[in-house]
Amino acid sequence: MAKSKFEYVKHFEQHQTLLRNTWIVVRIDGHGFHRFSAEHDFAKPNDIRALHLANEAARGVMLELNDIVFAYGESDEFSFVLKRDSTLFKRREAKIISTVASLFTAHYVVNWGKFMDGTAMKYPPSFDARAVCYPTNENLRDYISWRQADCHINNLYNTTFWALVLDTTATPPTTTTRAQEILKDTTSATKNELLFTKFNINYNMLPEIFRKGSILYRTREKVAVKEAQDGSSVEREKSLVHVGHFDVIGDEWWVNGSGASILR
Repeated sequence: MAKSKFEYVKHFEQHQTLLRNTWIVVRIDGHGFHRFSAEHDFAKPNDIRALHLANEAARGVMLELNDIVFAYGESDEFSFVLKRDSTLFKRREAKIISTVASLFTAHYVVNWGKFMDGTAMKYPPSFDARAVCYPTNENLRDYISWRQADCHINNLYNTTFWALVLDTTATPPTTTTRAQEILKDTTSATKNELLFTKFNINYNMLPEIFRKGSILYRTREKVAVKEAQDGSSVEREKSLVHVGHFDVIGDEWWVNGSGASILR
C-alpha cells in the first residue's frame, strides 16, 4: 500500500498489552438491559428464553475464538476465560474486548428469533466489556466463585422480590417500593422462609440455570466426519463446546471433572 503524508496520525494510537502468562477474563455486561428487558417483556424473575439465547451467543463466541477455554454466564452477563498462554491479537486489550463484545452481540441478534418465540426486536441490544488478568489458578477460581455466588445472591433476592410484586392475592397489591422495604437487610434464611411459607416455593428446587448460572466448557472428542470424495466416514478429533449448570465453587469439577484440564 502506498504511503501518504497523512500516515503520521498512526503514531497517536496506543496499544495496551495485557500481562503475559496470566489468565485473561473478558466480562461483558448488557448496556441498559433493565430497559431492554422491560421493552421486550422478559419474564420475571428469570426469562428462560433469554438465558438460552445468551448461552447460544456465548457458545458462538467460543466456537470462533479457540483461545477461550471456559465461560460463565448469569442474567445479562458473561465472563470469558482465555488460556494463560494465549497470544490472541498479541494480547492487545482493545482488540480482544472489542472482538468478544461484538461477536457476542452479533450472535445474540442473529439467534434472537430462534429463542424468543416470535417476539419482535424493537431495538438492538448492546454490551460493554472489560478485561482483567489473573496470575494464578486460585485467583481465577476465586473470580468464577465470586460470579456464581453473585448469581445465587441476586437470584434469591429477585425470586423473592417478584413473588411479592406479582402476588395477585395481596391486598393491597405489593408495589416495588414496598417489596424493597420488606426485603431490606433480610438474610438468605429469611428470604427462603418467606418463599416457602407464603408462596410454597422451595428455592433449592428451582432450575439450576437460575441458581447456578451457565458454565460453558470445551472437550475434545472423536466425531465421524464424511470425506468429500467418496462419502465414507472417518474419525477426527474435534473441539466441542458444552453448556452445564452446576457448582464451580467447590473442588469436584476442577479436580475430577472437565475443569481439571483447564487449569493444567
